[in-house]
Amino acid sequence: MTHAVLPTVGFIGLGNMGSGMTRNLQRAGFPLVVNDLRRESAAELVAGGARWAATPAEAAAASDVVITMLPTPRHVDAVVNGPDGILAGIADGGTWVDMSTSVPEVADAVRRAHGARGLRILDAPVSGMSVGAANGMLQIFVGGEAEDVARLRPVFEAMGDPERILHVGGAGAGYAVKLMINQLWFSHLVATAEVLAIGVKAGVDLDVLRDSLIASPANSNFVEHDVLSILDRGDYDEGFAIALACKDLGLSIDLARSVGVPAELSAVVEQIYRRAKAQYGDLAGEMTPVQLYEDLIGRPLRREAVAA
Repeated sequence: MTHAVLPTVGFIGLGNMGSGMTRNLQRAGFPLVVNDLRRESAAELVAGGARWAATPAEAAAASDVVITMLPTPRHVDAVVNGPDGILAGIADGGTWVDMSTSVPEVADAVRRAHGARGLRILDAPVSGMSVGAANGMLQIFVGGEAEDVARLRPVFEAMGDPERILHVGGAGAGYAVKLMINQLWFSHLVATAEVLAIGVKAGVDLDVLRDSLIASPANSNFVEHDVLSILDRGDYDEGFAIALACKDLGLSIDLARSVGVPAELSAVVEQIYRRAKAQYGDLAGEMTPVQLYEDLIGRPLRREAVAA
């Protein structure tokens, strides 16, 4: 692959993440073939020169590399293995990159069943939320063969921060790294919400408490940066639904179980997330568990300097 002759990228899944990722691929000059359950989601891309594919098979057949960015492993399985799925269209020796937050089972099954076809399969899930997808600054964690990662780097660099595109190991390593990142971030959120709620209820000023945490060994990126969307603006990040956060936590617990490592803390965090989903709805933002603690203390956690 060279920058002079860019490969055609098939992209399946034009949701909150995929829409931004494909726009950046298009801006970088990559020919695009796109598919989604909702054809209207491709209107802007098609107006910009992308080709619409009626099925995943058609997208795969018309592409040099086909990318999936889908909500759950069940969706990945259907798009890959369905009657009009990727496997029905991709050429022998073709390349499929799954950028979904998922688990290795679907890709592993394809390798076992279609090994003779010489397919190149990588997992490359991302971090950075919809904002990172829109501005082309995603973190990308790639599992697969080193030569494939190098060959596809220009594609990844069109969607992500070149300094944070990491080859994290062989097949499945990208999935594992992303799940562990999500698991730790969700744990940071619940721990931070609990600590801030207790401290404020005990009479400590919210700004003073947070400044003290930042100055201490207990500081974290979440305390210093991520929580500000709530403390300053009451924004619980509806760009990523809590139903998807619960899905990711469930996948993390499943991974822990599959490798025989107890995950007691993560299981508690998952239950807190599921309680927030039940209380506020599937489409509530991924940071909505903070509201559980705000409701318990009877006041929102907002910085006075900003409120003033």
